[in-house]
Amino acid sequence: MRINLQELPSRCPCTVGRGYQHACVFVCVCARKLAVNIIGYSLLIGFPRALFEMDLKSACRLCLFPVQMLYYILRASLFSLLPSRRKDVTKEVVLITGGGRGIGRNLAKEFAKQGARKVILWGRTEKCLKETAEEISLTGTECHYFLCDVANREEVYRQAKVVREKVGDVTILVNNAAVVHGKSLMDSDDDALLKSQHINTMGQFWTTKAFLPRMLELQHGHVVCINSILSQSPIPGAIDYCTSKASSLAFMESLTLGLLDCPGVGCTTVLPFHTNTEMFQGMRVRFPQLFPPLRPEVVAQKTVDAVRADKAYLYLPWTMHALVFLKSFMPQVSLEEIYRFSGTYTCMNTFKGRT
Repeated sequence: MRINLQELPSRCPCTVGRGYQHACVFVCVCARKLAVNIIGYSLLIGFPRALFEMDLKSACRLCLFPVQMLYYILRASLFSLLPSRRKDVTKEVVLITGGGRGIGRNLAKEFAKQGARKVILWGRTEKCLKETAEEISLTGTECHYFLCDVANREEVYRQAKVVREKVGDVTILVNNAAVVHGKSLMDSDDDALLKSQHINTMGQFWTTKAFLPRMLELQHGHVVCINSILSQSPIPGAIDYCTSKASSLAFMESLTLGLLDCPGVGCTTVLPFHTNTEMFQGMRVRFPQLFPPLRPEVVAQKTVDAVRADKAYLYLPWTMHALVFLKSFMPQVSLEEIYRFSGTYTCMNTFKGRT
């Protein structure tokens, strides 16, 4: 396949290539040339019978689909290597659940650092919320806090109404609140198991239902979920947490796809490795030098950057992609040996974190 550079148009019709038109034009033209070659080759070898039974439009779409996929992969790879535009958050009103401590506290500080107009904290412990709000207010960012248990549907809807009346419309919702019981199934109290599901999973339903309709009406907003890599690679001793986070991930995947045709409203799901907070205090892996826990301020900084870049999914660190890939094809016995060798099989034995 030969590309004549003199044949390239001056601008590319796709909107992703702003600021990098020459590179984007080249990728687009390559994809078109490749499509022509593939279709020509298909004509030579003969279409499958199913294609002839389709109408012309459907047959063309079927033939072009692999080319489209290749084009989008090439385009995504290209722009991942180039600095992309970051959206401005100086006019945003950010609400963070579980905003009094840990990752939530650092998220509030990072959004304030990036110039968010207002920051709102939700949580169950007034002392932590007040301390965080005062710290952020000292930086010059307007900050409010409200006591709210996201597991309580009526309370969420009631406090959401109060927020709209006293502070204004929330344009960035960060679902960060979570708890972990840290025991095996047979050692777990039934009420504790329910608590994990209600806060970690159902809480997202209530908060999103409370604030998403206004975002859709304004055609402006962002829903963020602080999930966990344990949603895709569960470990023993945290069955409540892993299950709830897997449900939370499915919720965000469905929501992200459901908002594809909703202009101005996006989603970001963050899947971090073990983070050094009170929540997972005592958790130990076998090789901490090889698999060091993430610092909450790093998770916060990467999350805000992903929101500004409209990134749908963020794995922290990036090596977690390899873990998900290995799970897709490795036999169970091999995965079990990896768990034992890395220490994740017994990492919760020393758990003494906060629930």
